[in-house]
Amino acid sequence: MLAPARLFAVALVAALALTGCADSDSSGDADKASAATTRTVKTDYGDVKVPTEPKRVVVLNHALAGYLYDLDVPVRATIPEDADGKGEFSPYWAKEAKEDGTTFLPWSVDGFDLEAILALDPDLIVGGGIGFPLFQAEKVYDDLSDIAPTVLVGKKLGDWRSQLSFLAGDVFGKKNVYDEHVAAYDKRIAEVKNAIEPPPGPVSFLAVTGDGTAYGLVESVGLPTEFKKVGIEPAPVFAKGGFKVYGGGGDMFELSTEKAGQTLTQPSVFVMGFNADTTDVATLKKNPVYGALPAFKSGHAYDLPYWVLRGDYDESMALLDIIEEKFA
Repeated sequence: MLAPARLFAVALVAALALTGCADSDSSGDADKASAATTRTVKTDYGDVKVPTEPKRVVVLNHALAGYLYDLDVPVRATIPEDADGKGEFSPYWAKEAKEDGTTFLPWSVDGFDLEAILALDPDLIVGGGIGFPLFQAEKVYDDLSDIAPTVLVGKKLGDWRSQLSFLAGDVFGKKNVYDEHVAAYDKRIAEVKNAIEPPPGPVSFLAVTGDGTAYGLVESVGLPTEFKKVGIEPAPVFAKGGFKVYGGGGDMFELSTEKAGQTLTQPSVFVMGFNADTTDVATLKKNPVYGALPAFKSGHAYDLPYWVLRGDYDESMALLDIIEEKFA
């Protein structure tokens, strides 16, 4: 028979053992719960642990916001399309933005308003994409990461397919949505290709800002590649012209008026504004340099809305409708 002190010691050890098991089980459950509520995303800027069901997402590129609405991810705020702009919802996701109560954050050429982002208490920040928003996000990536887990869509993801694939599959675990969108797009591509008579080619692309600065589009990136899918062949303007890519976007190169006259000699030219409908064929044609170009003289210079330049899925689908209407 054990002495009372011995009995107490045995009971204490047993109690501690049970407590240890409970703590161990509790810790294990906590680890499982943590694993279930987050996922690790590999990005160009390192691994990021993100919530599996974020509720307060801030999107630091207007051009990326549409993907999140397609994925049914709540967007607390985004930035205007143009730095220092007032901000306007895209017609392709305005309804969803209003339902989410999405607001616009202050944004200027000097960068993002970090205090305004912090005040929203986001549980995830999505930024990057093509152009200036990516450049600015890279500069303050560490500051953004201090506010909330931050995922940047890297510059290698240069079209809607690669961007949506990354966001749907890697970030939000909804690859099925990406697969459905790609299938619908590919079906529409085939329909349009069979329905149209392409304009005289090869073709070139011109984007003009509000202050009149002109940019050619790199034919191997973004918009020109979408035209190629329906049988409208982009000319190798950038590849053969010795140009340098403008800024960090990777999809444009600057053209002086004189250089535009020497470069845009293709049978057809597509014209668009940048971040707004800042120009059109009729306006450019009044300039003697543009008016003398073969495409302008022959009636094969075509207007496009500004938003096709870096279109998301919905805008790219809408572009196919425009191409069909012009050339069917």
